[in-house]
Amino acid sequence: MTAPVDLLEADPIDRKTRSVREPKILAIANQKGGVGKTTTTVNLATALAAARKNVLIIDLDPQGNASTGLGIDRAAPGKNTYDLLLNDASFGDALHPTMIPGLSVIPSCVDLAAAELELISIPSREYQLAKALRPHCAAYDFVLIDCPPALGLLTLNALCLADAVLVPLQCEYYALEGLSHLVRTIDRVKRAFNPILEIQGVVLTMYDRRNKLSDMVASDVREHFGDKVYHTVIPRNVRVSEAPSHGRPVLLYDWRCAGSQAYIHLASELLRQERKAAA
Repeated sequence: MTAPVDLLEADPIDRKTRSVREPKILAIANQKGGVGKTTTTVNLATALAAARKNVLIIDLDPQGNASTGLGIDRAAPGKNTYDLLLNDASFGDALHPTMIPGLSVIPSCVDLAAAELELISIPSREYQLAKALRPHCAAYDFVLIDCPPALGLLTLNALCLADAVLVPLQCEYYALEGLSHLVRTIDRVKRAFNPILEIQGVVLTMYDRRNKLSDMVASDVREHFGDKVYHTVIPRNVRVSEAPSHGRPVLLYDWRCAGSQAYIHLASELLRQERKAAA
């Protein structure tokens, strides 16, 4: 972790500002699968931890890739997001440390796939995650929620807890159609359940500079969303694809590769964004 810390821009108002305001809770969401959502969650969190932030990942995707990508064995004993949502488990029992200093995770499990149906009969079902986690979030600078690739009750719970949504967007045509649907959903959730919810930003993923379509999609997204689109783009990179099979974020697997450098720059851009909002 030493090298990424050195490469990431320092945050001069780090603890002083965070001590007098709420932590930043970001839902990493896109109803389209395969856009780099979990990869962004894991590696952005790692880069923020490298910048000496206290970071929590909530793995709300039944596939559990954020958990395994951090070396967490989902079959190991212990509580998880399903237990928090539906079994009244304590936050401490569900919290797992990771190999990265300053980064913890509440892992997923296969039972979470049934949670959509089980939540239907619960009063105020959209606030179950907020009720379980909101009192404990103050211990962290950033809380990142890895949402499932669907706009169901699990994602709704994430949006009701979050301050903002960070949207990974693959540089392809169909991704643009899904983005407009997601924006409408965020607007409806804001009106009905969470008035502070906003779009934190859109991050372009799987960018291939050899492909003209990547440039066309990036241009269209920037035209429609302006400064909501991060300057940092995440390139297609084989090391990023290899890292999860080793149970490690790419910043630990190969911090020199183009994918690692991109996530370091994305974290730096997010920190600058937060400093500007706090000014």
